Amino acid sequence: MEEAFLHFIWNFQHFNSRDLFSDSGQRITVFHPGFKNSDAGPDFKNAKIKIDDVVWNGHVEIHINAQDWVRHKHQHDEAYNNTILHVVWNNDAAISRQDGTSIPSLELKHIVGERLILKYTKLFEPQAAILCARFMDEIKPITLHSMMDKVLAQRLEDRSNSIFREIAFTENDWEEITWRMLCRNFGFKTNAYPFYELAKSTPLKMLKRESGQLATLEAILFGQAGFLEEEGQDEYHLRLKSEYEFKKRKYGLERALDKHQWKFLRLRPANFPTLRLAQLAALIHRQPNLFSLFIDSESFLDLKNELSIEQSPYWIKHYLFGKPSKTHSKKLGKSAIENLLINTAAPLLFAYGIHQDREELKDRALHWLASIRSEQNAITGKWIDIGLKVNTAFDSQALIGLFNSYCLKKRCLSCAVGVEVLNKP
Repeated sequence: MEEAFLHFIWNFQHFNSRDLFSDSGQRITVFHPGFKNSDAGPDFKNAKIKIDDVVWNGHVEIHINAQDWVRHKHQHDEAYNNTILHVVWNNDAAISRQDGTSIPSLELKHIVGERLILKYTKLFEPQAAILCARFMDEIKPITLHSMMDKVLAQRLEDRSNSIFREIAFTENDWEEITWRMLCRNFGFKTNAYPFYELAKSTPLKMLKRESGQLATLEAILFGQAGFLEEEGQDEYHLRLKSEYEFKKRKYGLERALDKHQWKFLRLRPANFPTLRLAQLAALIHRQPNLFSLFIDSESFLDLKNELSIEQSPYWIKHYLFGKPSKTHSKKLGKSAIENLLINTAAPLLFAYGIHQDREELKDRALHWLASIRSEQNAITGKWIDIGLKVNTAFDSQALIGLFNSYCLKKRCLSCAVGVEVLNKP
């Protein structure tokens, strides 16, 4: 038995309410169960309950065992002084408020139907990653879609809050925060950390001054990343080493990374950090005003085209310094561009919309997500396996959020889908 299940039972009044009596024999009539409280204090606030002949307005606290009230020391907490009813599964103790007055208790275990308990047990019984998978055919599409909308909005708001926390360290410089977000996502999952550290040690303002020369941008980025510390591998490597030493002295740069911090193992050559650094340099060379690029782009297709950058000729025939390879793709791939749009452009646009109180920016971010193909990963695969269609990034981002925030934590009773499963007769 979990307390969350008792919250569900109380909230939806899933018990025989015709003849309710407290532990001391008082007749109970529930006019309103109250509103679920997500903050500190009693579990349900502003309930309206008749106890014998008196109608009370106040709060309801819920526990599995009545003695949990004492264990949590609520009797010493003034926040619980307006509690009018203690709802428990097992009434194993009498409880009181701070002033010593007793609080009536309602025991649920004898008045909740066996069918509901069996359904609850069945929902939480399997070891599957998505517990409601077996009930998915019974769920109304609008229930799932409304939950997805809610989770995606929360996911974007959480990302926005992360941006707001970090922007405080950049003196409210939206260009710099864009640069940091872009770098972190250029590393994708495997090299996100070193790319982020690179961004913090290499200010965009400085790079913008050098944006006219692609080789100089490469020298600074590869130097700061630690790839120019070893002996010269070829003529181009030596040229970048020389250029980096000059710019390092000019700008007082301090290298934040060593070559060994970058991960190559199990990566396809197209995802090697060396190639990503070359593409990042090419992007700054082509479009140094990153924040404006994302915020001012009205056309989703135009933005995709701007991100479809071509790296320098050296990196069309190399994946590593000094090791020629067959000629490979000149441009950042379609999947990589879509990843940057999903994880950089859309969250940034949404956050700036909140910051500026501009709903049209938030709507544009959602429109972009609805225009991009869905991500293909382990989590989206789980939803596809149980029969869901995951067509767009709007879908995949929502379902990733739903899985991480609800399914993984078994928060079914806080999810509209889980609630509908249990509410069905």
